[in-house]
Amino acid sequence: MRVSGTIWCAAIAILVGCGGLQPPIGAPSAQAHIPYWRATHSARAACSGSRVGQAQCDALIDTNQVHSMYAGWSAKDLEAAYDLPIRKGKGQKVFIVDAYDNPDVVSDFATYRKGMGLPVGKINKYNQDGSQSNYPTNSPGWGVEIDLDVEMASASCPNCEVNLVEANSNAWTDIETAEQEAVKLGGTIVSNSYDGSGASESDYDTKGVTYLASSGDGGYGLYDPATFQAVIAVGGTFLNNAKGKRKYKEVVWPDSGGGCSSTGEAKPSWQKDPDCAYRTGNDVAAVAVNAAEYDSDSEGGWITVDGTSISSPLVAGMVALAGNSTKQDGGEMLWTLSGGERKKYLYHVTEGSDGGSCHDYLCECGTKQFGRFCGPAGWGTPHGVGAL
Repeated sequence: MRVSGTIWCAAIAILVGCGGLQPPIGAPSAQAHIPYWRATHSARAACSGSRVGQAQCDALIDTNQVHSMYAGWSAKDLEAAYDLPIRKGKGQKVFIVDAYDNPDVVSDFATYRKGMGLPVGKINKYNQDGSQSNYPTNSPGWGVEIDLDVEMASASCPNCEVNLVEANSNAWTDIETAEQEAVKLGGTIVSNSYDGSGASESDYDTKGVTYLASSGDGGYGLYDPATFQAVIAVGGTFLNNAKGKRKYKEVVWPDSGGGCSSTGEAKPSWQKDPDCAYRTGNDVAAVAVNAAEYDSDSEGGWITVDGTSISSPLVAGMVALAGNSTKQDGGEMLWTLSGGERKKYLYHVTEGSDGGSCHDYLCECGTKQFGRFCGPAGWGTPHGVGAL
């Protein structure tokens, strides 16, 4: 989400010279374009404020909508679209890190699952020190993000235990304390639906832990923590009904983050693409538009939401289904799959761009300049969980 003032400045500093983040030399620059969610339908950012030196959540709330659980993609839609083995996942735990408190998250989680026809699920809620009391101050915007995260992880892995760790604020010192606490509590899958500048990579690289992060909603560019080597950067797509064997089609969501790192993180040894000297994103993608969510704290019930905040926890649940979280190293597995494995386990996204000022695989899908890879959608979207 990149809106006016300092937030927009943070997103496109590489273009307008407003200071802060700079692109790698020779990398395509981001265009000053109106984000899709502002240009074509009414949506508002759940979290507002600068992303310079702190995190902001990536959920977008559709404002012109029918408040019904039938208005957006349901859990069963998402399970069918990605051909998920939803009977798996028993004993698996997905951890979610967010800022501030949603006092109604446990009851909202239960209402979402009941409405979606899912059995009663298990959710645990902690503060950043690991206590199940003394929660942070309530934030309605982050509350929407919190509900979205736990519900999307639950949608893709109905049998998983979901664990929420709430940071005292969106300052990196608090976010990263919560990140460390998630690992202390036994987390091997940690999803993060926020982005910004100034995070510490050392808080997202514990061996044996699969970290995931949304790539943001401001178009071309990649920001913390999706920039880090040990984090799976998750982009966003449009998901539509279609004819054919799959019965769905995906194209790039134009405001998905992705491309060449905007903060200059070292390029992982397993990334061999030619046009970015630093960390390239994304690694994988999933739907980022029109998910059904239940939030009673500030939105009064069923809403539809957009943003890569959908895709990160959704893929986190898929990692849990795969049961392989302790063996992951960021996106390495996705980058080192054989060609045959990619065709079998990933849906190829061949259309769309994230708004970068180039006709290059870093900005646009379907160029065939670096095999099936493209910045906004990574190596594709999951077909089952074999790629994870």
